[in-house]
Amino acid sequence: MTLSTFLLYLAAVALLVLSPGPTMLMCMTNSLQHGPRRALASVAGSVTAVLGVMLLSALGLGALLAASETAFLVLKSVGAAYLIWLGIKTFRSRATVFAPQATDPDGQRRPQSYARLYLQGLMVGGSNPKAILFFTAFFPQFINPTASFLPQFSLLAGTFVSFEFTVLSGCALGVARLAPALRSSSRMQWFNRVSGGLFTLMGGLLLMSRRHT
Repeated sequence: MTLSTFLLYLAAVALLVLSPGPTMLMCMTNSLQHGPRRALASVAGSVTAVLGVMLLSALGLGALLAASETAFLVLKSVGAAYLIWLGIKTFRSRATVFAPQATDPDGQRRPQSYARLYLQGLMVGGSNPKAILFFTAFFPQFINPTASFLPQFSLLAGTFVSFEFTVLSGCALGVARLAPALRSSSRMQWFNRVSGGLFTLMGGLLLMSRRHT
């Protein structure tokens, strides 16, 4: 891979990662609700999902989804249903964004566990089967077929994951500065409604998407 090709890849990755989407919204929302440190668990889950999607694409799942309408429809429906469910739950929530927090016997709230937030990041990050199709079509544009595949794939995947982690972490840490302005229950409720509406909209758009759009 030449330097000019790699720089072109970096520019394409920057445009993709910086574009707003459900993972970015989730990480910012978790940061406001549970604190930036716990939000990083969602970041880790999302990055894990991205890496998994890239590996599945490399193993040929993208080609299977491109060839099978049924396989694509099933995965798309599951991902869309999860985003819509998450959106409805967020919209109706008064205290937390994703789920009611557990309480101790004395009534004090317990924060969401890191494992649960990681799982949310994993689910949201892997909820779009079109990502598999995208990576299947995207990576070959920057791979030299005459050179060894594994080193090139490792470089491209590592670059994407690093960029994704940096941007999502920056969003989670940066948006935490807005937390003092959202302390009141009325402001937080409006934030939940906006976030829930966006999650639901993204799920609806995913549900209406087609393989070749």
